[in-house]
Amino acid sequence: MALLSPEVYIKKNIAAVQEYSLLSGAAIANIFTRPRYWADIFTQMDSIGVGSMPIILLTGFFTGCVLALQSATALQAFGAVSKTGSLVSGRNAAGMASEIGSMKVTEQLDAMRALGTDPIRKLVTPRLIATVFMLFFLTIIGDAVGIAGGAMVSVAMLGLNASSYLHTSYQGLVYGDVVQGLTKPIFSGFIIATVGCYFGMKTTGGTQGVGRATTQAVVISSVFIIVVDFLVTRVMIGIFGS
Repeated sequence: MALLSPEVYIKKNIAAVQEYSLLSGAAIANIFTRPRYWADIFTQMDSIGVGSMPIILLTGFFTGCVLALQSATALQAFGAVSKTGSLVSGRNAAGMASEIGSMKVTEQLDAMRALGTDPIRKLVTPRLIATVFMLFFLTIIGDAVGIAGGAMVSVAMLGLNASSYLHTSYQGLVYGDVVQGLTKPIFSGFIIATVGCYFGMKTTGGTQGVGRATTQAVVISSVFIIVVDFLVTRVMIGIFGS
């Protein structure tokens, strides 16, 4: 691989940010115009929601178990909300990048354009809608399973009373936590869908390019989610004070 000069490297990355922004903007704009590919949206909802359920159930449950053991005084703050996006991003961003990347290298996207179909409307927008919608509910399920895991450890291993656990967990839940927990999945879902689709549509170099795009989608989406999570948390602390 040839080394790039700093100027070329900066220009390349600025161009990538611009292309990503244009793709994201077009995908959002397509939500409000026709045609809408409902069959593709429901297919993606099934793939993303049902397909990610084992990850959410296992990680949410055992996160609650582990942190209940580590901190019996703060069981309700096991942190599943901020982790859900990162957990789901690996599976779904990789899947989108590899699927769309394979279509790109086999010239299926060019065939769509030749037939008058917008690939962004057909491929990206359904994945964006499905990911944001399903991640919202996956986060709720992850929180519930995490609390259940913490309850099991607290009752079975720490000897706490079940009703007391649930009561103190409910008391520790404040309005700001609920708003923050239901806001972050929207941003995480947006990042997962747009980053995965972007790297898929920019794939070049045959099957090796698909592998590179998949890896890049996982890494970039995970880092992006962490950065946005920090920014959203900072804003929420400024609004709600906690």
